[in-house]
Amino acid sequence: MPKITPNLWFDTKGKEAAEFYCSVFPNSRIKNVTYFNEAGPRPAGTVLTVEFELDGQEYVALNGGPEFTFTEAISLMITCADQDEIDYYWSKLSEGGEEGPCGWLKDKYGLSWQVAPGGMAEMLNDPDQERATRAMKAMLGMKKIDIAALQAAADAA
Repeated sequence: MPKITPNLWFDTKGKEAAEFYCSVFPNSRIKNVTYFNEAGPRPAGTVLTVEFELDGQEYVALNGGPEFTFTEAISLMITCADQDEIDYYWSKLSEGGEEGPCGWLKDKYGLSWQVAPGGMAEMLNDPDQERATRAMKAMLGMKKIDIAALQAAADAA
């Protein structure tokens, strides 16, 4: 099967964004940078693409211009092991960005992220429908996910 690599379209800040993401996620690095040449459409020497890796997942940042911007129609999901991880990624990625509901945020580059605990889907799909409903209602009232509050709501009788 061919490799699938998400390609993220930026106006001009693809390299800055890739460097930021690499600073947030462990085991991450910039792999390659390409530049526009005399053929344009941007000035020769301007960054065209940045190939980078976030903990083993490859991405490409493209400085394609202002024609397209990110929307919430696509997001990157971070499945966190515990509240400390949720707090870390939420703090880093929302700084200069925008907090949204239910564990969603937009970073300072406009890219949407979901910061969620592992096991949340199981809680929301619990065979005990009342428990699942309590968990869902609690999640819908949160911005950053609070695992203890979510668990307490699910377990409330």
